[in-house]
Amino acid sequence: MLKKRMMSILLLFVLILSACGNEAAENEQEKATKETNEPKTMTYQSETGPVEVPTHPKRVVVLSSFLAGSVMALDVPIVGVDSWAKMNPRYEPYLKDAKEVTDESLEQIIELEPDLIIAASTNKNLDKLKEIAPTVTYTYGKVDYLTQHLEIGKLLNKEEEAKKWIDDFKKRAQEAGEKIRAKIGEDATVSVIENFDKQLYVFGNNWGRGTEILYQEMKLNMPKAVEEHALKDGYYAISLEVLPQFAGDYVIFSKNADGDLSFTETETYKNIPAVKNNRVFEADAKEFYFNDPITLEYQLEFFKKHFLGE
Repeated sequence: MLKKRMMSILLLFVLILSACGNEAAENEQEKATKETNEPKTMTYQSETGPVEVPTHPKRVVVLSSFLAGSVMALDVPIVGVDSWAKMNPRYEPYLKDAKEVTDESLEQIIELEPDLIIAASTNKNLDKLKEIAPTVTYTYGKVDYLTQHLEIGKLLNKEEEAKKWIDDFKKRAQEAGEKIRAKIGEDATVSVIENFDKQLYVFGNNWGRGTEILYQEMKLNMPKAVEEHALKDGYYAISLEVLPQFAGDYVIFSKNADGDLSFTETETYKNIPAVKNNRVFEADAKEFYFNDPITLEYQLEFFKKHFLGE
C-alpha cells in the first residue's frame, strides 16, 4: 500500500515537472515566433532625428557609462563598453565578456561586429561610428533620469518593461522616503560629498551618487549652501575650509578609496556635527556614480539600510 502511494506521488511529481517544462518551452517558442514575425528593424526617434535600428539588438556597444546600466537592466547583450562602466563592481556580472573600448578605438569596435552603438552626444567620431552600425546618441541631463531609462527602453524595443520598473521604483523610493523623514525629522538636511583626486565635491539633485533618490523621490532637504551652489551645474567643488557649511545633518560620502582622503584626518572634518554624531554613511564611489536601474536599486537599498536599519 505504501509502495503504491509513493509511486503515485512520484508519478504526480513527474507530471508536474513535465507540465512546467512544456509551459517554459511554449513560452520560449512563442517569444521566438514573435521575434521571427516582427520586422528586423524599426525607426527610433532620437535627439538628432529618426534612426533605423534593430528591432531586437544582439550585439550592442555602449560608449558612455551613464547609458550602460539601462541596457544591462533590460537584459540586452553588451559586447563593448567604456572604461568607467567596466570598472564598476555592480556592472561586473553583466560585462564579463564585454571588451573595453573608446570612441577612438574604431578598429576594435568593427571587430566586435555591433548591430547597435549607443553613445553620448559628446563622444568623438560619431560620423565614423554610424558607418559601423546604427548609432544613437543622448545628451546627459536633457531629460530626467527616469525618462532617460524609458528612452533606452524605447530604443531597445522594451518600453513596457522599462515603464513597469520606473513606476515600481518610484513607489518604493517614495515610501522609503516617508519612513526616513518620519525617523530623522522633516527639517533634517542631507548632503552628498565625494573626493576625486585631490578635490572635494558636493552634489545637487541630478548628478548620480543617489541624489535623484534623496532629493527628487524622498523629498529630503539639502543644506542651504548646497542649494545655492550645486543645483545649477549638478555639482560644486569646495575646499576643506568650507565643508562644514555644506555638510548636512546627515552626510552621504561617495568615497574614492584611491583618492586623497587626508581631509578626514583634520580637525575641521572631525568637528562636523554629522561626523561627531556618527551620521556619515560611506559608499564605494565606483558603485555609486550613476543613476541607472542597477545603480539606483543599490542606492535605494543603501539608504534603507543606513537610515532605517532595513
